[in-house]
Amino acid sequence: MKKIIIFLVIFCLTGTQFLHAQGKIIDQVVATVGKQMIMLSDIENQYAQYLLQGNTKIDSSFKCVLLEELLFQKLLLNQADLDSVVITDTQVETELDRRLAYFEKQMGGEKELEKYYKKTILEIKTDFRDVIKNQLLQQNVESKITENIKVTPSEVKTFFNNFNKDSIPTISSEVEIGQIVKTPSVSEDEKSKAKTKITEISERIAKGEDFSTLAVLYSEDEGTSSKGGELGLAERGSLDPAFEAAAFKLKPDEVSPIVVSQYGYHIIKMIERRGEMINVRHILIIPKVATDDLLKAKLALDSVYKLIKADSLTFENAAKKYSDDPSKTNGGLLVNTQTGTSKYGTDELDPSIFFVIDKLKKGEISQAVPMKTDKGLQAYRILYLKSRTEPHNANLKEDYDFIQEAALKKKQNKTIEEWINKKAAVTYIHIADEYSKCKFNYKWFN
Repeated sequence: MKKIIIFLVIFCLTGTQFLHAQGKIIDQVVATVGKQMIMLSDIENQYAQYLLQGNTKIDSSFKCVLLEELLFQKLLLNQADLDSVVITDTQVETELDRRLAYFEKQMGGEKELEKYYKKTILEIKTDFRDVIKNQLLQQNVESKITENIKVTPSEVKTFFNNFNKDSIPTISSEVEIGQIVKTPSVSEDEKSKAKTKITEISERIAKGEDFSTLAVLYSEDEGTSSKGGELGLAERGSLDPAFEAAAFKLKPDEVSPIVVSQYGYHIIKMIERRGEMINVRHILIIPKVATDDLLKAKLALDSVYKLIKADSLTFENAAKKYSDDPSKTNGGLLVNTQTGTSKYGTDELDPSIFFVIDKLKKGEISQAVPMKTDKGLQAYRILYLKSRTEPHNANLKEDYDFIQEAALKKKQNKTIEEWINKKAAVTYIHIADEYSKCKFNYKWFN
């Protein structure tokens, strides 16, 4: 099967950084697609980026592959121009902020990103604003090409039957897991203790103590305390409503009064705001569950465990009746947010789940084991191993969704291939002589 060019909308800074380190190159036009031009520096940027990813075993023909990717991108851009596709400044800024937030998180913060790139965030945004706009235009056109593509069950079956035996993909071990969760209520006494503690910290901040230092010492948000409480850029709608409402009201360096969220008590300090995105520090104190209440939760689940083991109650009905977790509406079955199915690869599981279900046989349940809820509260749960598949060659019975997705991708790629050949035939395309001998997958020359 021909290699299908897939445009990767990755906001990469490394390629340009590499070229800057190597000194200037003499630029020139190597190809033209309609009104769109491909420069030598475009190819060299992507080539350098590929090298920085650790790829070394490539020959000179790889630049032909990169050129063909760029030809596809420019053909999409040319079509966007013909179709008068509009991308607003707000869309560009939102996407730019989202990608910057991702890279800041990967590199350890805004300062590290600026240090690496040797530019301020504003300068980086200026450099890449047009790049992001072009990528959004390309995405818009490409999605329209494939938006109506679907596969029937018959097509999925034909797709699978056409595999050579030696090329059938291997599916890793997958599991389906259920849980029954018992979360004790937090007593008013424990809430009062937490509020007293956050109040004392707030008073220390008001007297001039460093917010970041206090976050490291006292914040109970395990994901941010080591970073001085810094959350990193977050867009409106992605945070707890009460926390978000308070945070968006703050000015740079302003500290909030005590904020109560579903997680506990917070103090928030604004670092910066970029439109509908903010970066703040916070200190979180979580009201604790009293030891007696936690023990009552365990004993309650011990009783449920005995009922299920005695076949007096099915796991599904027990989950619906006794679980405090939203999964109760699904009979306790957990849903993989990455795939939308109930199947998890064992490498996707949290260790606290994996080490329990790894000892279970299909259909077995665990005794009550301790856990932390997504709100950071102590709780207990019973885990249930509904199914486990061993690593195996894909088959239609067990892996229909996987095969269906692969069949859809193939059909979409075929549609893109046909679109490229059709549009290339009626679009002005010129490629420099030094690349005329490239072995392209598509018909760029009439």
